[in-house]
Amino acid sequence: MSTIEQIEAAILKLPASDYQKLVQWLLDLDYQRWSEQLEQDIIGGKLDSLAQEALADFEAGQYRAI
Repeated sequence: MSTIEQIEAAILKLPASDYQKLVQWLLDLDYQRWSEQLEQDIIGGKLDSLAQEALADFEAGQYRAI
């Protein structure tokens, strides 16, 4: 049995309260990693073209209030 299969089997045996804690932990971890990746993309300039496009649209009056 591979490690992932062992983890899956263990998760299926968790009591409901522990399962909910695990789910929340995974969601928090996923958000943290996503946030770190986004920050690195911003620092690396990967979003500059999107920002410039959005500013150009705004300056041209091509926007709508939300």
